[in-house]
Amino acid sequence: MSSEEEKLQKRKEESTVREVISWIITLALAVVAALFVKNYILINANIPSGSMENTIMTGDRLFGNRLAYKNSSPKRGDIIIFKFPDDETENYVKRVIGLPGETVEIEDARIYIDGLEVPLKEDYLKEEWTIATGPYSFEVPEDSYLVLGDNRNNSYDARYWENTFVSKDKILGKAVFRYYPFDKVGSLY
Repeated sequence: MSSEEEKLQKRKEESTVREVISWIITLALAVVAALFVKNYILINANIPSGSMENTIMTGDRLFGNRLAYKNSSPKRGDIIIFKFPDDETENYVKRVIGLPGETVEIEDARIYIDGLEVPLKEDYLKEEWTIATGPYSFEVPEDSYLVLGDNRNNSYDARYWENTFVSKDKILGKAVFRYYPFDKVGSLY
């Protein structure tokens, strides 16, 4: 083999090595980017029960925005993904009903905030609320929230929990987008 052929062979080998290194770097950057998005921007939620029907159905898959509450606080009506107060190894999805410092009264399937005579409008409920309709009274602590499921007749929510309230630091994100099933893909708001 001539020196010219050896040089050509060596350049081909170097080119192949550079190509392999380029692919490794690209894959590593993609993995780092995916982990960054997963841990700091989006949270994935799989819905195992019917507690949020008909807003969110059993088997639905959602994305939550982890940054939604970095510079603001949850609002009444927001659907949040959070660490379950009685077992923080589990994530739950419920709707915010009571805000920090509020008194929330539930009587005859109606919710009253801070003694107002007009009940909270809840047009998202699955059906007529007939189970565990009150009376309940909750004093929501500062930096905490009272959350309930939309399917009040079949929702394991704050009415039953030992640790009734969700503290702000246990909120993982605001549920914003359903990506499965494909025929229901879209925003939750």
